[in-house]
Amino acid sequence: MATGTETGARLDRFGRTPLAVAFGAVQLAAFAAAYAADRPTLYAFFLVGSVAVAAYALDGSAFVVGAATLASVLLVALALPLALFVARQQPSLIAEAALDPDVHRVLYLGVYGPLLAAIVSLLFGVPLARLLADGFPGQAVVESLVDLPLVVPHSVAGIIILFGFGRGGAFPNVSVLGTMTGMVLAMTFVSAPYAVNATREAFESIDDRLEYASRIHGASRFETFRRVTAPLAVRGMVTGGVLAWARAVSEFGAVAVVAYSVSFFYPPAGGEVTAQHAPVFVYNTYLQSGLEESGAVAFLLLAVSAVIFLIVRYLTDDGGSTGGVA
Repeated sequence: MATGTETGARLDRFGRTPLAVAFGAVQLAAFAAAYAADRPTLYAFFLVGSVAVAAYALDGSAFVVGAATLASVLLVALALPLALFVARQQPSLIAEAALDPDVHRVLYLGVYGPLLAAIVSLLFGVPLARLLADGFPGQAVVESLVDLPLVVPHSVAGIIILFGFGRGGAFPNVSVLGTMTGMVLAMTFVSAPYAVNATREAFESIDDRLEYASRIHGASRFETFRRVTAPLAVRGMVTGGVLAWARAVSEFGAVAVVAYSVSFFYPPAGGEVTAQHAPVFVYNTYLQSGLEESGAVAFLLLAVSAVIFLIVRYLTDDGGSTGGVA
């Protein structure tokens, strides 16, 4: 019986990319057939079985086949709802939503607001990540505070923002409830851990000897950070920013509590307009118009977010490690 290494060597002759494309084409055809027959359950079983067969062909070991089979169950939970969501969209409703000026404002706010939150998260999160990577007394307490928003219920996060920055809060002269400032604060609260943790991991992956070499050649700590550490960790920073942006795009509970509707400058209108954050708008559309109409708006938001995410990943993917150290 051929070993996993021998099987992999034979498959490498054909090229991994063509095999992956062929596997994807088979999955697409199988899903289309199951969808046409109105039997998506059959495709779920087919996906699990085909992954097991592919794992056996690529490696042949019982461990890899078992691991791939179990992993494919999660793939079913992730991919099948998304595939059915896309397949069941009505082009006429998508076109109607794409031409709706209200949807344009929602999509603009759904990208612009999270972008501001991601920038704030990086602006203040990168220095914190650098300190956490170096270590300091009381670090465990700070780490707990950074990670706390990950486990706080979303609606509770909104209440916390109102207590902390609303009337009687830290900045009494800053209007938070129903404002763009409040929306960005709510988004930053829930997304900052992603920016800090990804950037921290990038800093920790850098060889300390590189910074030491910079210091013994006369560079200050700031110069070492600017010319050595930061360039090596830039991919981690970008990854953290993208994760923070993606988390802010999906935020519903905190934004609904703090800034249900906000006024903001909208360039196509040449002035201020009022709109809701995209998840809030989709939820309201679902309550008022039903699943099909809300699905069309959700499809547009998903498409815009996916395109931006893929562009950023493409521009920052240089084949290196997250930390920027090969």
